[in-house]
Amino acid sequence: MAISIRCTGRVQGVYYRASTAEKANELGLNGWVKNEPDGSVLIHAEGDVNKLQKLVEWCRRGPRMAVVSDVRVQEVIDEEFDQFEIRR
Repeated sequence: MAISIRCTGRVQGVYYRASTAEKANELGLNGWVKNEPDGSVLIHAEGDVNKLQKLVEWCRRGPRMAVVSDVRVQEVIDEEFDQFEIRR
C-alpha cells in the first residue's frame, strides 16, 4: 500500500524531513519526503498498512520543534521504492 501525506504548519526548518526519514526507516517503510514551495512537507510512503498508520500518527506530532496544524492523507499508486530518501 502507498499513501501521500501533506503536513502543514511550522514543518520546515525544524528537522521534519530528517525526522520523518528516521521514523520511516524505523518502521521499515519506503518512499520519500520533501519540502514544498508553499511551506508544507510532502511524504510518499509505501509499506504495511499498520506501519503507515503509525507514520501518519507520528506526522500529526512531528519532531520536537514542529507545530503541525494539518495532516492530509490519501492513498496513491505504489511506486515500489526500495528505500526511504530525503528529497531536496
